[in-house]
Amino acid sequence: MYVFAYTMQLLALLCALGGAGMSLLQLWQGRTDWLPVIEKAHWLISGALLLASAMLLHALYWQDYSLVYVASYTDQYLPVFYRLTAFWAGQPGSMLFWALTVALGGSLFGCLRSRKNLGAPTRLWHWTFFYSIMAFFALVLTCWSDPFVMQRPAPADGNGLNPLLQNPGMIFHPPLLFLGYGGFAVPSCLALAQLLAGQQEREAAWFRITRPFIILAWVFLTAGIVLGAWWAYMELGWGGYWAWDPVENASLIPWLIGTAALHTLIIEDRRGKLGRVNVAMMSLTTVSAFFATYLVRSGVVQSVHAFGDGSVGTPLTIFVLAGLAVTFWVTCLAPSRGEHLAGLESREGFLTLVAWILLALAVIILVATMWPVISKLWATDAQGLDANFYNRVCMPLAALLVLMLAVCPCLGWNGGLRHRGLFFSVLGVLLAGGAVLFFMGYTKPVALLAAAASLGVILGVVLLLGSKQSRSSSRWGAVGAHLGLGLMALGVAFSGPYTQEQELFMGKGDTKTVGKYSVTLLDIAEGRRPGYDYIASRLEIRKDGEVLGAMAPERRIYDKFGNMQFSEVDVIPSLGNEVYASLLGLDEDMQVYVQVSIEPLVNWLWIGGTILCLAPLLGLRRRREAASSGMIR
Repeated sequence: MYVFAYTMQLLALLCALGGAGMSLLQLWQGRTDWLPVIEKAHWLISGALLLASAMLLHALYWQDYSLVYVASYTDQYLPVFYRLTAFWAGQPGSMLFWALTVALGGSLFGCLRSRKNLGAPTRLWHWTFFYSIMAFFALVLTCWSDPFVMQRPAPADGNGLNPLLQNPGMIFHPPLLFLGYGGFAVPSCLALAQLLAGQQEREAAWFRITRPFIILAWVFLTAGIVLGAWWAYMELGWGGYWAWDPVENASLIPWLIGTAALHTLIIEDRRGKLGRVNVAMMSLTTVSAFFATYLVRSGVVQSVHAFGDGSVGTPLTIFVLAGLAVTFWVTCLAPSRGEHLAGLESREGFLTLVAWILLALAVIILVATMWPVISKLWATDAQGLDANFYNRVCMPLAALLVLMLAVCPCLGWNGGLRHRGLFFSVLGVLLAGGAVLFFMGYTKPVALLAAAASLGVILGVVLLLGSKQSRSSSRWGAVGAHLGLGLMALGVAFSGPYTQEQELFMGKGDTKTVGKYSVTLLDIAEGRRPGYDYIASRLEIRKDGEVLGAMAPERRIYDKFGNMQFSEVDVIPSLGNEVYASLLGLDEDMQVYVQVSIEPLVNWLWIGGTILCLAPLLGLRRRREAASSGMIR
């Protein structure tokens, strides 16, 4: 059976190579007679990868340990839903899943009626790029990262899934990232194809045709990042949600580039400018997604999320460099179109500046993430940059972005104020909110600016939603996304710099204080559950004499992971101050070390993130007479 699964991967490789080769041959010969055949090859690729994926899921469900992949990531204690999601827990399985998402995206594009309005050269170039991507995936799966390697004899039990991955967040976090990465492939290929074919004036714009792909890819990628932050907060036990880990940063880079492209696409759609820039940025979004995969799988940087030094590092490096070369070759050859940009005092100028800041953040994070590699050019030891560097450099730019998003809707396309009442309302709440927060003791400059700007964004969204100009679904999607971003910025501005955190050494019955909260250790328990030993503490939390609730953080040692200890945190949720506790250890006198944190407004980060992910879906369908194809009008 698994030989057949490998054969399906090989069939996908042959079909992808054949489709790309036939497309190039037709372009070289100036013919289009094979185009109908070329446009059907994606069905074979998708079908082959679907069959291979189904066989891997079958092996995971039935715990077939004769498959090395199944034995590496499952065991007899693992619940069935974690067994199935082990599909993307390891390098070979996650590459197969990503390849499947890209293939299915190509098949969905092949079903679009609007595709038939494209000229034959554009379609041929599109399939050339798309099948080249699929050929790379299939080559990796058949040569370097095959999930169907077998072993004899089969072990009686598997190694088990890393306990850090046994969390609901990790059921959805990786596939959402891959759906986001893969979703950008179709618009990237079509953007390059239309620019090469030179038929932009005679065809529907690539970003209009692929608009659902762009929005859904951005939504999936955003949801994956937000869910990953929530997983880190609830599972790792350190009380934070973003550690500027290299792999976290790697997923943020394509999001920043893609978000910049969303804003500059508005300018092209409304003003006919930045055509080449948008093609380059959409293509770079896909290339940066492959770079993120390279970081995870090459071992070039150290990360708790990485797969280690895998065999796919060199192929990924070559593919990323080839993608960069093609992107710059295509965009540099294309003629410049459109007029000069308006000044910075206009909405056009503000959107451009927003895009530049997003790209600057992407470059800063890229260089800082690769700094251990770059610093080896002059130093013998790798010199990594810690979270303090990122916070000092990136957070002021992020606060400036929030401020600009509060002001931008008030501006006219040609300059000046389009909505004077909205501008002065936003300015008033920004200044008043900042002053109130300052006198309440929230005096850290960057956090104060971000909080005040987020209040301005929230007020601006509320006023815009009540205006007559916000009746279209695309407009609701845009302002809803800004509302989510404003709430997230508010949560970050308070939960990061104003968290109160303390490590407590306590015996049973002891009471200690953290800020205005008292913590009493009610009980300590040790025990055994299937697959692991645990230590559990029970804490009572009071504020001003009132009991807020009880918490039961745990420490676990799993049988198959040596002496590694894993934390299971507990929280008392609140829209204000959330209480967060993790158990650090237990000494021989039955006294525990617990870390208790007071996290102000942290849940607004998750509420805002949810709105940020869901609101753009309102813009998937819009009235035909709507003037804009972007997420923001």
